[in-house]
Amino acid sequence: MIGRRVALVGGVTTPFGVRPLTWSELAQEVGAALFRAVPSLRADDVDSLFVGAAQPERFAFQSHVAPLAAEQMGLRPHRVLQRTELACASGQSAIRSAYAAIASGLSDVAVAVGIEKMNLPSMAEANSAMACVMDRAWDGPSGATAPPFFAMVAQRHMLEHGTTEEQLAAVSEKNHRFANANPHAQFHGKTFPRDKLLRLPLVAPPLRLGDCSSMTDGAAAVVLAAEDRVAGFGGVPAWVRGSGQYSDFHNLAHAGSLTAWDGLSRASREALGQAGIGVADLDFAELHDCFTISEIVEYEALGLCGPGEGGRLAAEGATDLGGQLVVNPRGGLLGCGHPLGATGIAQAVEVLDQFSGRLPTARQVPAPEWALVHNLSGSANVHSVMVYGRARAG
Repeated sequence: MIGRRVALVGGVTTPFGVRPLTWSELAQEVGAALFRAVPSLRADDVDSLFVGAAQPERFAFQSHVAPLAAEQMGLRPHRVLQRTELACASGQSAIRSAYAAIASGLSDVAVAVGIEKMNLPSMAEANSAMACVMDRAWDGPSGATAPPFFAMVAQRHMLEHGTTEEQLAAVSEKNHRFANANPHAQFHGKTFPRDKLLRLPLVAPPLRLGDCSSMTDGAAAVVLAAEDRVAGFGGVPAWVRGSGQYSDFHNLAHAGSLTAWDGLSRASREALGQAGIGVADLDFAELHDCFTISEIVEYEALGLCGPGEGGRLAAEGATDLGGQLVVNPRGGLLGCGHPLGATGIAQAVEVLDQFSGRLPTARQVPAPEWALVHNLSGSANVHSVMVYGRARAG
C-alpha cells in the first residue's frame, strides 16, 4: 500500500427489502442514520462524497445522483463529488475511490454511500433493467441475464465436480440463518431449513428461489478518514490493508471456464499480498453470494479448498461459525437482499460491527482481526476485493 493510511471509522445500513420509499428518501434515511450512528461526525468534516449507484436512470429515472445524494444527506462536498457505477460492485467501487482519494491526499474525510431503488411497479421493467448489466447487444438476445448465466455455472460445476442441489441449499440455509440475527436483512425472521429450500420453485434449473438473491431497495454508508483524523471518531476502526481488482472479459463468448474464476484468484492474491497475510489468516469473509453457486465457486477461487471441493466445504459447515473460515455472517446477499449499489458498503459496515464485537452471538465472529470483502459484477467477469485489519499497519 502507498500513500496515507486510511480507515473506516463508522457506518450504517438501512433496512433492506421492498421499501415504500423513493431513491431520494432512501438517501435521506441513510444520511440521518449515519449521523446518529457516528455522533462525532459533523457535516463540515466531510469534504468528499462517493455515491455507489448501479442503475438509478432506469430504476429511479434519475441521473446526476451524486449532488442529489449530497443534498438529501445534508452534505456539501468541496473536494471530491462523484458517482461510481460497476453494477453489483458499485458500492465497493465507491469505497475504493474514497480510499484512493484519502490515501493520495485529495481528501481527508469522505463518505461512501450506496443507494438502490430496484422494486418498480412493473417487474418486467425491473428485469429489463437488469439485462443491461450484460453485453446487451450480444448476450441479451440469448436471454443471458443473471439467473440463466449462474444456472449455467451451476450446471457446469455439477457436471465437472458432482456438486449437488443439497450442497447449494447448504449455502442458502447458512446465510438465511445468519440473516435471522440481522434486523436489517430483507429475510430477517424467516426460516429456510434445507428441506424447504429444496422444495422451492425452480427459477433457472438447477437454481431454485432460495438459491437466488432478491431485487431489493436499501442504502448503506461508511465514513473513511485519514490516519491523523481516525482517533477523533472513537470506536474501533477498520483499516484498509489491501485492495485488488481484475477484469478479463465481458462478452460471454470470451468467458473461458465457467467454474474457475481466475479474476477472483488474482484480485484476492493482490489484496492479501498488500496486507501481508494469506487466506488462512482471515477470520471472516463477506463473499458475493448473488447465487448459491457463486459462494461455492468463490471458496475455490480464494483457495479455501481445491477445485470442485466447494460444495463439500459448504455441506460440512466449514464456512459456518466454528469452521475453517466464517463466510457471510451478515446473512449474505441471499439473506439480506441485494440492492446493487448498497451491497458492497453494507458488507463493509459488517466489518466495522464485527471488529467492534457488538453483534448477536448467533453471528459474532470471536475476536476477529482480519476480514476480506469480495464483490463480483456482471457475469462474474469483474472481481473486486478489499482486505481490512483491526490493527493499523506498522
